[in-house]
Amino acid sequence: MRAAAVVPRTVPATAHCRRTLRGAHTTTHAYGTSDPTGTWTEKPQNAFGALITMAKGQREVVQAGTPALRNVAREVDPSRIDSGEIQELIAEMTSVCRARGVGLAAPQLGTQLRVIVLEDTTEGMSDVSPGDRAAQRREPFPMKVIINPVLSPVGDASAAFYEGCLSVGGYRAVVRRHLRVKCRGLGGDGSVVDFEASGWMARILQHEVDHLNGVLYTDRMESRTFRRVDKINEPLPPDHP
Repeated sequence: MRAAAVVPRTVPATAHCRRTLRGAHTTTHAYGTSDPTGTWTEKPQNAFGALITMAKGQREVVQAGTPALRNVAREVDPSRIDSGEIQELIAEMTSVCRARGVGLAAPQLGTQLRVIVLEDTTEGMSDVSPGDRAAQRREPFPMKVIINPVLSPVGDASAAFYEGCLSVGGYRAVVRRHLRVKCRGLGGDGSVVDFEASGWMARILQHEVDHLNGVLYTDRMESRTFRRVDKINEPLPPDHP
């Protein structure tokens, strides 16, 4: 996910996605550890996993029109979380996210599994004005890895801001999202994740979980605000007559 700001409008909103959360267990061969908020701490001794990821190379983020972005991703069997396949996927996704944006879902790399990662750093938001950051309720947070995420809104308030997406390169549009959500799932080590997010983190979570359900932000956007990145500061259009 990529994003840019617009003054929020807070109104009731009810649409949300729910899925069934399956059982959890902490794995022994994971490349890192997760806490209850999904925060992912890579193990210092994971040099082998890093070498595998480097040797394989990073896949390109797939673009709109690719079937993988329109299919519903499969849940990950908890017993598979410590497999090399899943751990290498997590390593690749965190690397791409840190290099390219603030969030990534496995389908964006062509993998039909319910895995998301997200991180927002002070450096990454350095080009956002203090006023916009306050309006967005945007605060830095460390890398999170969430497997089989389940979101539910907390309250009815929502806000509208510009969003971008690595899979819709070069464009932005205003999207309305819940201001607060509850997130449950499994961490990258198979442990239970259960926390509440607000502001920009809540927006990123909703954006990435949409990817797992074959939904792009363009499906939810206020269509008359859709524009190229270089037109982002142009005035918003009036309502239809």
